Amino acid sequence: MDHTREVFCSEIEHRLGRIACDAILDPSPEVVAAQVEAVAADLDAAGMADAAGRLRALAHEPIEQLGARLKTEWSDWRAHDELRGDVDALGGDAELSSMFVAEALDHLGTIEATLLRLEEAPDDKTLLNDVFRPFHTVKGNAGALGLVTVQHFAHTVESLLDRCRSGRHPVGSVEIDIVLKSVDLLTALITDIAERSAGATGKNLRAERLSLIEALEELMANGSSVNRQPKPASDAPFILEPTPAAAPAVPIRPEAAPAEAPSASTSASPTTAPAAMPSAPAPRAAAPMTAGGPPAPPAATNQAPASAQPAGSRESAIDATVKVDTRKLDGLVDMVGELVILQSLIHESPALARIGDERLTRNLAQLRRITTDLQRGAMSMRMVPIRQTFQKMSRLVRDLSRKSGKQVELTLVGEDTELDRKVVEDINDPLMHMIRNSMDHGIESAEKRAAAGKREVGHMWLRAFHQGGSIIIEVADDGGGLNKERILAKAVAQGIVSPDQKLTDDEIHQLIFKPGFSTAEKVTEISGRGVGMDVVRRNIDALRGRIEIASTQGAGTTISIKLPLTLAILDGLIIASGSERYVIPTFAVRESLRPTPAQVHCIQQVPRLVQVRDRLVPLIWLSDLFDTGAPRVDASEATVVVVEDETRLVGLVVDRLVGKQEVVVKSLGDAFAGVRGVAGGAILGDGRIGLILDAHGIVTLIDDSDVAAPAA
Repeated sequence: MDHTREVFCSEIEHRLGRIACDAILDPSPEVVAAQVEAVAADLDAAGMADAAGRLRALAHEPIEQLGARLKTEWSDWRAHDELRGDVDALGGDAELSSMFVAEALDHLGTIEATLLRLEEAPDDKTLLNDVFRPFHTVKGNAGALGLVTVQHFAHTVESLLDRCRSGRHPVGSVEIDIVLKSVDLLTALITDIAERSAGATGKNLRAERLSLIEALEELMANGSSVNRQPKPASDAPFILEPTPAAAPAVPIRPEAAPAEAPSASTSASPTTAPAAMPSAPAPRAAAPMTAGGPPAPPAATNQAPASAQPAGSRESAIDATVKVDTRKLDGLVDMVGELVILQSLIHESPALARIGDERLTRNLAQLRRITTDLQRGAMSMRMVPIRQTFQKMSRLVRDLSRKSGKQVELTLVGEDTELDRKVVEDINDPLMHMIRNSMDHGIESAEKRAAAGKREVGHMWLRAFHQGGSIIIEVADDGGGLNKERILAKAVAQGIVSPDQKLTDDEIHQLIFKPGFSTAEKVTEISGRGVGMDVVRRNIDALRGRIEIASTQGAGTTISIKLPLTLAILDGLIIASGSERYVIPTFAVRESLRPTPAQVHCIQQVPRLVQVRDRLVPLIWLSDLFDTGAPRVDASEATVVVVEDETRLVGLVVDRLVGKQEVVVKSLGDAFAGVRGVAGGAILGDGRIGLILDAHGIVTLIDDSDVAAPAA
């Protein structure tokens, strides 16, 4: 925006402020409407007809609301007007814009992680340069595309970093804070411009941007800030928590070998001693944690450290990486999935089986191997490290530590663990809620920790590792642990459980995931409304995952999330009910059995329960659940598949088990999105379409007495 236009807009803003005051002091609708019309006429004359139209539309608003509405509308228009050029520039070339956004967000994520390390070692010039270079790249790329607003803001931050690099300005907590806020704002600004270029309304970030530019310029003008205390989080001019956008492209590394050992990094202050592990089961695949020290380092290898890697090797790694639009990648995975289904149809074809040709059999076996390898290769392209998500949690712990007044260290283990891109994106919110809950309810205050004989600095661990065909993500702390008596008392008070109900420790722990449940005595900014852990449960269920809790009162808590490597393929148990076939995810199956008549219990002469070891499990006839019209069979003459959801069990009465199969998950579309008990569909090896059953939805159906058992 040129200087003359800027001065004119400032005058308009001043006039609107006066109109707002007049509307309060002398609330005459006619006078105020005339003043608004005069401003609108001047805007028309200046070629700002869209702004004039917005103000005229408000002229007849209720007088008590008009002042605030005028300011808001003008502020929104100015934000839109200032970004108009950036939006047009980014919308000019969709492919180039997509690459810029993906690369810029990647750079900003790297900057944030490096800043947290720089905060611990402010004299490290290498880390400072590692922050400066990607900022310079973002600024340069924005300028090349014509994103003037992004370029100007990034240049202001870069100027501060350059002064720090040259030794003209020291690096202190204030500098780290303001650059971290700048990273937040740049992330939100670039995402906002991208959304506006796609036709969305966008957000008004103008006030935050101008406030931050003013703070940066003031900081550079005043010089040293090492001795100045940073503002507490509650006094900060703004706090940005932009929703992380899904990156439009992911790097594909050909022939990428899995890491031999999980990496570990710690955000601990160099002046503090290592913390003890909480009393919880340690993961077998993670780096071992000792009672008196940090994780043991991985076995020594001949590989040089990353910092000493020769330039030629780095260039080779860069040359071996290519950015691919994720839509193309998803299309490839879908086509490979169709190929897998077709191969299964051929393999299961009775006509081919009758031919009995040895050469044909060998060729079919080779086709199956190649298809399987192709499927694994395509799925591996969707796999990305969880590093970026973990690094976001480091920032979250830092900010919450300041907000709560608790000193907390965070150790990251297994940042290079890879899982499906969709899972990585969707696990972000659950991890944030668990970190918040652990910071607020788990880690005690320094005074309480000292009284309990603990280090005043709390410790948290965030770990990821492979276990079988799944990924385990753990959030652990050395805090006070879960108070079972308090949880149970709160659950009884809220009517979640009855006073005489007997619950196991695991069932008591699982109560924290109930909607609206909270043991907090007061609501804080961090947590306490009983919403966060419920969100965790629902999100993990949507990812076909499981949550387990191990807690020792006074020693700490470990929450473990078990997730599938990918959401595109499901390992399922195929069951038959009449002529229909269904798929139950194997992770939801506790066991299957052919019950004896003595195991089946009746209520009012209707079979409703089956004895499974020491528990009575409700029965659901699958033929009744989906109204297939198949004749009902006696439970003692059928197969009962025991399905588990959280700590609840239900027995599905089916005709028989067909077998186990990996299936490609297909959506059933919006028409069937609300069908309870169904998660999707799959084409089976014999060409039939099988519904994929949702364990959670089925378990909730036991409340329907018409489905829970057949009529007497």
